[in-house]
Formats: sequence, C-alpha cells, structure tokens
Amino acid sequence: MAKNIAKDVENLIKSTIESLGIQLWNVELVKEGSGLNLLVTIDKEEGITINDCSEVTRAIDPMLDEADPIPSSYCLEVSSVGAERALRRDEHYDYAVKTALPVTVKLFAPVDGVKEFEAVMTAWDSEGFSFDKSGEVLTLPKKSVARLCIYHEI
Repeated sequence: MAKNIAKDVENLIKSTIESLGIQLWNVELVKEGSGLNLLVTIDKEEGITINDCSEVTRAIDPMLDEADPIPSSYCLEVSSVGAERALRRDEHYDYAVKTALPVTVKLFAPVDGVKEFEAVMTAWDSEGFSFDKSGEVLTLPKKSVARLCIYHEI
C-alpha cells in the first residue's frame, strides 16, 4: 500500500517540482514509531540548498493537503538526495550509465566470494545490470542485487 501511495504522490507533485528547476529523485512513505513520514528527495546539478527544500515544501504542501492522497496524518520531509544516491528506479539506472560514476553494488548472496563491490554500470534492462569492474564485464540478474548506490563527493 505504501508504494502505491508514494507513486500517487509522485505523480501529483513531479511536474510542480520540475517547474522549479529541481529533479524529483524519490518519494517514500515510511512508518517511524507510531507515525508516518512522507520523504521527498530532490536533486539538481548544482546541488540542493535549504532554500530549495523550503521552496519545494511550500509548493507541494498545499497540493498534498488538497488531494489528500494519504489516509492518515503524516509528516512531510523534503531533503537533498545527498552524497549517497540509492538507485531504485529506471531513471536512476539511466543516470548511472550516463554519468559513468562508480556504483557500489551490494548482493543478496556472494558472487565469486564477494557480496559487495564497486564498478561502473554500463547497461541495464528489465532482466539485470551490466558492470565494468576493473576492465572485467560482469552481468547480474536484478533479483541478485540487494542495493545500488552512487556516492558523490561533496
């Protein structure tokens, strides 16, 4: 249910955020203690400032109040994607391939005795990912990958 709500929220707010010159990176609805937090993560090429977070909050808060996509009370949190960018969506995978930045790959089970490594993502499709790991091509099915992250230096 939380994923469906997050997707509905994303569809509601994405164009408004993009009209501000800011990229919507991710939307998550998470339970923390007895409450819910709506986490909206944003990015832009020159980096996100506290003013950007405030501007996005002011722009989307009334939209969320009016549309009321979350059936209970929640806390809205807008933040920068930060230095550790979790890759979760197709656009994120495209970004990783386009930028050729090193990706930290965490696996559910070891491959050749390794459960975590760093490599450059060279391609992806609905079935899996291809990486360049020190000149060696490594192709993994999506179901074997637990987490993908890009680390940007700040």
